[in-house]
Amino acid sequence: FTATLYSTMLHLDRSMVAGPSGRTHQYAAAPRQIACRHRVVVRGGMTETSANVQILPTATDLIGNTPMVFLNKTCSSSVAKIAAKLESMEPCNSVKDRIANAMITAAEKQGLIAPGKTTLVEPTSGNTGIALAYVAAAKGYKLVLTMPDSMSVERRTLLKAFGAEVVLTDGRRGMEGAIFKAQDIVARTPGAYMLQQFENPANPDAHYASTGPEIWAATAGQVDILVAGVGTGGTISGAGRYLRERNPDIQIIAVEPAESPVLSGGRPGYHQIQGIGAGFVPKCLQVDLIDEVVRVASKEAVDMARALATQEGLLVGISSGAAVAAALRVGQRAENRDKLIVTVLPSFGERYLSTVLFSSLVGECDQLPVSY
Repeated sequence: FTATLYSTMLHLDRSMVAGPSGRTHQYAAAPRQIACRHRVVVRGGMTETSANVQILPTATDLIGNTPMVFLNKTCSSSVAKIAAKLESMEPCNSVKDRIANAMITAAEKQGLIAPGKTTLVEPTSGNTGIALAYVAAAKGYKLVLTMPDSMSVERRTLLKAFGAEVVLTDGRRGMEGAIFKAQDIVARTPGAYMLQQFENPANPDAHYASTGPEIWAATAGQVDILVAGVGTGGTISGAGRYLRERNPDIQIIAVEPAESPVLSGGRPGYHQIQGIGAGFVPKCLQVDLIDEVVRVASKEAVDMARALATQEGLLVGISSGAAVAAALRVGQRAENRDKLIVTVLPSFGERYLSTVLFSSLVGECDQLPVSY
């Protein structure tokens, strides 16, 4: 017969970063107790117990502890070392997995929402919506998302695949149009609740509790400069605050689209770097943390994202290209020689196939000849 016994297992998440010099730092995050099943099979008086069981309770427990890697060919002109944190390797392939789970969990703890009773509503440029759809499906929530119609078809399809309702707004109005529509839906829908990623404190708090500590541990506290794009402002604010508390001298550099340079005093405008450059200064952004804002044009971001795929083997999105382009500029400065720059690559490239990033390749593939 087969019996199932329950025990508690200590699960250690490990991350590693290794550079061209061969120096490797490995760390184990604080152990967390995870309820697991040890399957015990009794055959002819012999008992067999499965060892080293590492099965997580739910899909949301997969979030975090993403790896880091040095960038080599794309950043060969840098006098600093540049390492990337691969948020593209989150369970739903973007950094937004962290805040989606954090915002929903925080609202649940405050008694503001409950599965089966609450309809979650959120304006999103895409990745937050996908992350919310993933978490909402895992937790049993109905979800309505508003987003500019400039967002990729892949993103819309992914949202529908998770069971979310998608409402498109005029892309020329940017995220402000999506926010207005979401507010309207909440006002007209009984039991609706908007998580408000642009001003929800659980957003930067998620990065303070996880992304920042992971970067600090993976670099053995040797990180000198953090470079990150600004969408909601959560990543750079939360991770930046954690890192500055441990190293007051760390430089924190924000990245925004050159076509919509709101953070550096310019006017909002249309750009093609999905996920950053909302066209306003978000409430989640802790402006006093930022030492510098680097402007990156859409074409430069696209070119770098393509190079990351072909030269580093990292298939990432356009905002990742913007982050690396900015990090490279900073790394080329003489005063940053031998320093360690960390940048965050927010999302996976596969959901950008229909965008300016890879749309030309889709056309080429459609015209490939058949040989037999």
